[in-house]
Amino acid sequence: MSQIKIAYNLLIVFCVFAFLIPKDGNAQIVIGTPNLGFSQACASDSFNTYNATFIFSPEAGLNASNQFVVELSDADGDFSNAVEIYTSTPGSITESPATVNFSFPTNTAGEYYKIRIKSTAPVATSAGSAPFAAYYKIQDAPFTINNLVSTGAFCLGGSYLLTIDNPGSGTNDSPLNYPSLTFNWFKETGPTTSEFIAEGDTLEVTEEGTYFVETNYGTCTSDSFSNRVTIYQVASGDAEAGVSSSLGNPFCPDNGATTLSTISANSYQWFKDGEAIIGATEQMYEAMESGTYAVQVDLGSCSAFGAIELESEAFEASINVDEMTVIAEGESLSVLVSSTASNPIYEWYLNDNIITEATSDTYEATLQGNYTVIVTETNGCQASRELTFSIEEAVDPFPEVEKIPNIVSPNGDGFNDTWIIPTAYVSGTNTEVMIMTNRGKVVLQTDNYLNNWPENDLELTSVNQVFYYVISTPDGDTKKGSITVVR
Repeated sequence: MSQIKIAYNLLIVFCVFAFLIPKDGNAQIVIGTPNLGFSQACASDSFNTYNATFIFSPEAGLNASNQFVVELSDADGDFSNAVEIYTSTPGSITESPATVNFSFPTNTAGEYYKIRIKSTAPVATSAGSAPFAAYYKIQDAPFTINNLVSTGAFCLGGSYLLTIDNPGSGTNDSPLNYPSLTFNWFKETGPTTSEFIAEGDTLEVTEEGTYFVETNYGTCTSDSFSNRVTIYQVASGDAEAGVSSSLGNPFCPDNGATTLSTISANSYQWFKDGEAIIGATEQMYEAMESGTYAVQVDLGSCSAFGAIELESEAFEASINVDEMTVIAEGESLSVLVSSTASNPIYEWYLNDNIITEATSDTYEATLQGNYTVIVTETNGCQASRELTFSIEEAVDPFPEVEKIPNIVSPNGDGFNDTWIIPTAYVSGTNTEVMIMTNRGKVVLQTDNYLNNWPENDLELTSVNQVFYYVISTPDGDTKKGSITVVR
């Protein structure tokens, strides 16, 4: 072969080889199937961190800008609409094997998810991982059905509808508040066994038994389950209608009224201590006090009756003084609080200002004003009671006045309510005081006047009625005049 022809062939081979080499100078990489660091993913608000490990080769094949991406399939393992659940920062992963951490979306729910790993520079994709169950437990707390009533009843040939409460009563966290969730209903077959009945938000029961429902989190364990309800079939006569209290029994009235609930029926009538409660004809009734509450329900061709002995945890509290007390200057008032509160604490106030040193059930009050003591129970109900009283300074019944007044206005305003005369004529001076109507009828005659007329209703015949007085001292001095009583 001539030298020219050999050189020509070598040139062609070189050109072909040069064309096959990538322009960026890096070879493609291969990513191995990811190895899961978990067997199933049961994510929640409190835990949602999982990992997977993968290998890739060659390490030198990565560009400096490369990012690794973790993609999540749908619940059937299909990557057609894969979701990116992790993306590394550019150039942060350079060595194989590599481990990445990721979290699952809140709508994750299924038994056959897969993940795969992708690179961006160069572009490469691994095979899908082994399938795994994954659920995000967006609601993972017990919830109520049937308004927490433990029984239900239906007439022969009928049915009873069990429903998940929404919102329910008390602190019930209804899973119906989370639209992505689905539910499985079960019937107990033994003390620790049950059988699946149906899916859905409700269950129409046509057979006697004990039923409950769980949020569908597949093979993941969960606390998202309901109370048990026992359903009876009634052939004739009265069935048992359960009654529940939303705040428990006993209940704390300081948290508001407790809601009494009974089974579903056509109509209702509630009773308290044997007496029908007017207008209480709904499935629920709000109660604020202790008593025996009962309900009669109409199931159609049969009826049911239920009752609950409701107890209130409200404690009693009282003080040993009157609502208003008068004390003289220099005197004090000993106040004692009596209560049935469990482990109480006390706060005392004078004119809405706290008395910092007063923290017990007793207080020695010396100042006039408006007092308040707040008793708080720190165990059990943890309620408070407020007690009030006031102290007024004693009024001098014999104040010094210069003249004998001729007007009295007994209207209870504390000013000029009685006829106050100079101290030279009052009790202890042996002065005779006589008051007469304008017709001469004596309405008061005493030598021990206490500045207290008029004490009683005068049955006035006019708006302003005139009376006459005669004051006679022991030394023969006499004062006369008129008194106009103004109303």
